[in-house]
Order: sequence, then C-alpha cells, then structure tokens
Amino acid sequence: MSTDLIVGFFTLTALEIVLGIDNLVFISILAGKLPEHQRARARQIGIALALVGRLVLLASITLIMRLTVPLFTIAGIEFTGQSLILLAGGLFLIAKATYEIHESLEGEEDHKGSKVRAAFGAVLLQIVALDLVFSLDSVITAVGMIGDEPGGIWVMVAAVVIAVIVMLVSAGPLSRFVNAHPTVKMLALSFLLLIGFTLVAEGLHFHVPRGYIYFAMGFSLFVELLNIFARRRRKAQPVKLNSRYADSSSGDGSAPVAAGHSTGTGTDTPAEPVATPATDPTPSAGPSAGGSSGSDGGSSGGSDGGGGGGGD
Repeated sequence: MSTDLIVGFFTLTALEIVLGIDNLVFISILAGKLPEHQRARARQIGIALALVGRLVLLASITLIMRLTVPLFTIAGIEFTGQSLILLAGGLFLIAKATYEIHESLEGEEDHKGSKVRAAFGAVLLQIVALDLVFSLDSVITAVGMIGDEPGGIWVMVAAVVIAVIVMLVSAGPLSRFVNAHPTVKMLALSFLLLIGFTLVAEGLHFHVPRGYIYFAMGFSLFVELLNIFARRRRKAQPVKLNSRYADSSSGDGSAPVAAGHSTGTGTDTPAEPVATPATDPTPSAGPSAGGSSGSDGGSSGGSDGGGGGGGD
C-alpha cells in the first residue's frame, strides 16, 4: 500500500466519521418524534440502512463513476447523472431542514400539552431518504478522494465500516445529548442546511472545499459546547455580588441592623458605646443657670408668700 493511499485512508476515515455523525444526528432528531420505546429501534434500523446503502453504492462504484457523461445543458451548465443526484439530494436536505426548524419553533401541540407523535412508518421512510442522500454524498466524496487507485475500493470500504462502527457506539449518548439540548438540535439542523446548499452548489459544478465546510461546522459546535458549559456553571454556582458593609442586610435595600437590637436570629447584639460629639459648655450653662435661678426665684417667692400669709 502506497503512502498516498495510507494518507487518503486516514483522511477519508475522518471525513466519513464526520458525515456519519451528521447522519446519526438527523436520525436521532427524526427518532425523537417517536414514543420512547420505539426510538432505539428506529435508530438501529437507520444505522443498519446507512451501512447497507453505503456498501451497495460502493459495490456499484463503476456505475457511479460513469455518471459523469453530460445528459443535457442549461445556461451553459452541463447536467450529468451525478449532478442531478447531488441537486436532488441537496434540495431534499434543504427542504427537510427548513421543515424541521419550522416544526421545532412553531410546531403544534395537542390540547393536553404533550407533543404530537409521528407514525413509525413515516419516520422510517424519512430516515431511509436521509440515509440515501448521505450515502451518496459519502461515496462520491470517497471516489473523489481515492479515485481508481489500486486497492482503493478496499480503502473506501474500510473507511465506511469504521464510520458506521463509530455511529453504532455513539448512537445512544449522542441521541440523548441532542434531545437534552435544543440549541444543539438547531445547530445540527443548520448543518443540514449547509450540507444541502453544498450539494446543490456541487450539482451546479461549483466546487466547495469540504475543509471549509467541516471547519465552520466544527467551530460552531465548539462555541456551542462552550455555551453549554457556561450555562451549567451558572446554574451550579450562582453569581453573588460582594458587599462592602459587614452589617448590611441580605440585599433587600433595608437599613443595617442597629446595635443593641435583636437580629432576628434569637440573640441580641451587645450595645456598643455610641460616641457623641463634644458640646460647648458655655451655651448649656445658660439654660441650667436660668433654670436654677427660676427655681430659686420660685422657692423664694413661695417662701415670701407663705411668710406674708402668716403675718396676716
């Protein structure tokens, strides 16, 4: 096996894992419409169909590579079998993502408040259609990367099988994570829109480097994971404002607890000596003297009056 083929194998495996996880996310979103006891079964069927679809398309790799013959031309754009498949798949993904976003944000619920459940057969048909589109995208990506190198078919098969194994292992945890975080679900549906537009562009022969697409998706997911972590920290450790005053109340805007009064906890705080400002003795002596003089005058007047009465 050549070095280029080994590098192509690891690169293709990484791309297939990304596409497989995208496929699994949308399978989980569709399976979330079913009752709880049917979701695991729908996911298992969806993953099995994804593997079968990819292997069947890889087995017919010769036919896929022959779909590059122009069928007709419109406005200078040649339409081949591959381009028509990409256009149909891209338009389907765009329509499906738009519908799911609308249903998630403005979907109807029954009068009892429980979500309306979809039929198992209808959900399974949607999963089959999604698997077909992602399988075509996966195989066309593999063909474009590996080409017709000797032993390339086995490299593509190995990459696809590894990606499906990753899907099987991460199906349960990833499904629970997506259903528990609505923002991640919206982000996944946005990825579906992005992939749909990419397929339409490639169907019209406008090549979009997959590295740009996957980098944008990875960066968006990284930012969303940071937001989830930040929300969890805010819930676990609520923010508290520091107070400059040790005796301030609990933050309701009331005055500090007065010294010598009960704090409401069953114990009285000891009264602290209150320092009063020093007063000038001169002004206070006047009233005191006047008061004493008045008292003396009153006593004197009383004595004189009593004496006069006794004389009479």
